Amino acid sequence: MSSANQFKPISVQDYLQGELLAKNKHEYVDGRVYAMAGVKNIHNRIASRALVSLGKQLPGKCEAFNSDTKIRIRADRRTYFYYPDVSVVCNSNPDDDTYQDQPVAVVEVVSESTRRSDEGEKRVNYLLIPSLDTYVLFEQTCRQARVIQRTDNGFIESIYTDANSIIPLPAIKAELRFAEIYAGIEFAEPSLESDSE
Repeated sequence: MSSANQFKPISVQDYLQGELLAKNKHEYVDGRVYAMAGVKNIHNRIASRALVSLGKQLPGKCEAFNSDTKIRIRADRRTYFYYPDVSVVCNSNPDDDTYQDQPVAVVEVVSESTRRSDEGEKRVNYLLIPSLDTYVLFEQTCRQARVIQRTDNGFIESIYTDANSIIPLPAIKAELRFAEIYAGIEFAEPSLESDSE
């Protein structure tokens, strides 16, 4: 018999209970729990501006939530909990829950430490959520956003780099303006070059 350590998955119930007591946030990936990395001030500036901008525009039924609200994803008999930087929900879970199941929009601010997850695993799993219309990834090292939006023919991806870019969010009758999100932020590097679709 092998003496190698066997992975023992953590139950969803134990994870949720632990998060209520934890000093730091953790994400849950099919039985495994991962501590979240710290972020820089620029990350928080961009995320906060997106939250405030959306909060001011939303109709009464929809609400913007900050990074303290988890999103639960259940797919292929697996469960995931992520803490996006901003989420918009129009059909909210009960107030006693510590997570939301039906986001319409999710916004992440990408850093080098989160890029692989944000553009890979999280992207794949967020796009499995039936209610999700838009997934926005803001860069923090340059003025750029990668936007994945649902259409009748599936999801399409666009990249925005112009200082006057406006990201439309028709499902919630809102938009995100670079002029607000990136106002006063100086970048050491030029924006990444890419064609907008």
